[in-house]
Amino acid sequence: MVSLGLVYGVTDVEGTLVVEMTLTTPGCPAAESLPELARAAVADAVGSTVPVDVRVVWEPPWSPAMMDAEAAGALGFRVR
Repeated sequence: MVSLGLVYGVTDVEGTLVVEMTLTTPGCPAAESLPELARAAVADAVGSTVPVDVRVVWEPPWSPAMMDAEAAGALGFRVR
């Protein structure tokens, strides 16, 4: 998700890790699963005692330009 440019930031808000992420479109078929997958990945990385709150945001809108070069190339996008 990070290499796709979907994660905009992770901050500590009073002991809770808040992940701000987006989806490729509001109608993304993975809209229900991706935020939970992100929450589980962060919880695995930091330990289950740290609360994780994943927030889906729409600003700025996602675009393929947000992907890193390796992910873009693997998905057939022209690498910038």
